[in-house]
Amino acid sequence: MKPSGLTLLRSALFNLLFFGLTGLCCLVGLLLLPFPRRVLRRYVQHWARLMLWLLRVVCGIGLRVTGRENLPAGPAVIAAKHQSAYDTIVWFALLPEPVYVLKRELLRIPAWGWLARHYGAVAVDRRGGAAALKGMVRQAGQALAAGDQIVIFPEGTRTAPGTRVPYQPGVVALAAASGAPVVPAATDSGLYWGRRAFAKQPGLITVAILPPLPPGLPRAQLLQQLETAIETETDRLVAAAGDPCAGATPVDNSVGQVAGHSSERVQ
Repeated sequence: MKPSGLTLLRSALFNLLFFGLTGLCCLVGLLLLPFPRRVLRRYVQHWARLMLWLLRVVCGIGLRVTGRENLPAGPAVIAAKHQSAYDTIVWFALLPEPVYVLKRELLRIPAWGWLARHYGAVAVDRRGGAAALKGMVRQAGQALAAGDQIVIFPEGTRTAPGTRVPYQPGVVALAAASGAPVVPAATDSGLYWGRRAFAKQPGLITVAILPPLPPGLPRAQLLQQLETAIETETDRLVAAAGDPCAGATPVDNSVGQVAGHSSERVQ
């Protein structure tokens, strides 16, 4: 079903606010570069919460999180399903010390790239082969040693709901080198903020945090269990959500904290 005129209007307003405020936040954030990293991190988390609030107020898209009890208290590798640009925002608001693994070319973006470097983002050259993988593991290992939570998208790219691509080996290399728990996470975000889609459909995005995988698994088995866990839960979420174009309604919920119940609306 095609999005309604109201949905298109609300999406246009959100995009205007999103890009305008994000650009402004990047410029203001440059003033924080001389300060300790933790100052910039708190600033970025406030930006993420602002964007999620705008998405709810302007587009009628809320957030429900299940399985918060599956998040370890300290460092961990969060292997998250990636369907939407939404996924690159939401973990800033859900974790105490989130650090994303991202494409190295993103660091070339003026202002944004400088902030990402100071924040401690883990950059990887996807064409760099084994050397790039070792560099990613080294950077991420340092972040985990400092108590951070690494957010990595094992598919390496956004995939539309119902679409699958092979999982990349970086997540298992990181798990093997660091010994940190690997926590799978599924979502249906692509139903509401689609890959390369302008229209944002009102409804309730679910992020499902699944139990950590057993430690010490062989790499091939870990990757297989990770993919099975994420894809099975994602398929379930997508099927349960149905078609957001067919009469989904906005939700009204409040911003939550990092710790909470196993299922709660947080935005």
